[in-house]
Amino acid sequence: MSKIAFIFLFIGSLSIYACTNTPGTGNVTTDNNDGQVVSLTTATFQKLVWDYKASPKSWVFSGDEPCIIDFYADWCRPCKMVAPILAELSKEYKGKIRVYKVNTDENRELAGLFNINSIPVVMFVPKSGKPQMSVGALQKNAYVEMIRNILLVNVEPAK
Repeated sequence: MSKIAFIFLFIGSLSIYACTNTPGTGNVTTDNNDGQVVSLTTATFQKLVWDYKASPKSWVFSGDEPCIIDFYADWCRPCKMVAPILAELSKEYKGKIRVYKVNTDENRELAGLFNINSIPVVMFVPKSGKPQMSVGALQKNAYVEMIRNILLVNVEPAK
C-alpha cells in the first residue's frame, strides 16, 4: 500500500512541476528585438555577441545594439527573481538594448569562458568598450542605473 501511495505522490509532484510556469524560463524567444528576452546558445552567442573563436584574444562585439546577458540556471532561485525584472527592462528599453539569457547548465563553454562560478551573473555589454558584470540578484533600480551608466548613458526607456 505504501509503495502505491508513494508512486501516486511522485507522479502528482511531477505533474505539478511540469505544469507550472517557471519565471526563469518564461518570455523567451530566439531572435529579433520585439522587447522579448532572447535565449542564446553557444552558437548564437558567437553570432550575436562575440565570436570568441575568430578573435580569441580581443573582445569584438558583433551586436547592433548594446545588450544585457543573463547567465542563469533553471534551478537557481535568485535567477528566477532576476528573470521578470530583465523581461520588464527588455520591454521598457525596446529598440535601445537587447536582453539575452544563457543557461549555464546547457552552455558550459560560455560559463567557463567568463569564469562564471556563481549565478546569477548579469553582463552589461556596450556597443564599444569592454563588458561589465554584476554578480547576484539586484533590484530593478540597480539594473536601470547600470543600463544608464554603462549601456545608454542616461537615455530614458521607451514609453
